[in-house]
Amino acid sequence: MTSPLPMAIAMDWGGTWTRASVIDRNGEVQWSSRVANPKNAGKDGLLENADGLLNEAITACGDSPIAGIGVAVAGPVDADTGTLYDPPNLPELDGVSLKERWEPMTGHTVWVGNDANLAALGEYHFGAGLAARLEGDGPSTLVYMTISTGIGGGVVDRGRMFLGAKGVAAEIGHMCMDMSATAPKCQCGSSGCLEALASGTAIARIARSAVSGIGYQDSLLAVGERESITSESVFQAAAQDDRLALSILEDVVQALGTGLTNVLHLYNPDLVVLGGGVTVGLGQLQFLPRIEAIMRDRAMSQRHKEFVLVASSLGDGVGMAGAAAIVWEAVG
Repeated sequence: MTSPLPMAIAMDWGGTWTRASVIDRNGEVQWSSRVANPKNAGKDGLLENADGLLNEAITACGDSPIAGIGVAVAGPVDADTGTLYDPPNLPELDGVSLKERWEPMTGHTVWVGNDANLAALGEYHFGAGLAARLEGDGPSTLVYMTISTGIGGGVVDRGRMFLGAKGVAAEIGHMCMDMSATAPKCQCGSSGCLEALASGTAIARIARSAVSGIGYQDSLLAVGERESITSESVFQAAAQDDRLALSILEDVVQALGTGLTNVLHLYNPDLVVLGGGVTVGLGQLQFLPRIEAIMRDRAMSQRHKEFVLVASSLGDGVGMAGAAAIVWEAVG
């Protein structure tokens, strides 16, 4: 009789939902569920809600041995202690160690990481990195950048995450792109960050500001309430050749191309993977080749130009894939 294969439990804890999956060594999801974070809940309510989902995942493993538990969360995380520091989507959990809470509760080892770092690891093992290896072409260094509500990043070099001294490396969204006095404010407290120029939040903000400007009264974005404009509205208008929407996205493409050129010079990746909702919109409008062209034009040497740029194929599951990957990487 064949013994059941071991499983990894992966969790992805965001501002609205907590998700959990049971994932095998090949990255295949065997079970998955999610629960909404209780509204207006404090630390205890949020933790108890996640406790329940984690216990469901453990039960779903049945007779299969559990290799460990991987958790992806937004914001800075101490990789050694599993402690969250100023998580933007879950401020109630500041200073909480999920490792200290869940290891005694479950009897299993817990690894906690920043969601963008783990997304990079997920892409390396189960996404674009796997596809490249199957084609016999690396990668040696993979950079993942998510362009969504905000902009985050992660780096995997020779199969290992690059975390930095305190586990907060590769904050790609907060490289300074605009040092002028009129540079837009970023949610991090600084000004002129890439996130403030090219994220979904930035696209919506720019469109709301521009729609009442001279010469744009005929824009599709001028229909309805200005405050109802979202980044999705801009992409929809651009798909209909709206002049204002296309102008906004042209600036976004320039900012992303320039920012990613900085990434080429910092990390010298041979594989760059873009994820997130804004990437989906840019891909549908065929803007990704434009971003790549800017990178190649601005790169300082031929060696920096030896990279491949692709959109993520893992979609919303990239963080979960990374949470499972950190378990399998740790257990060997």
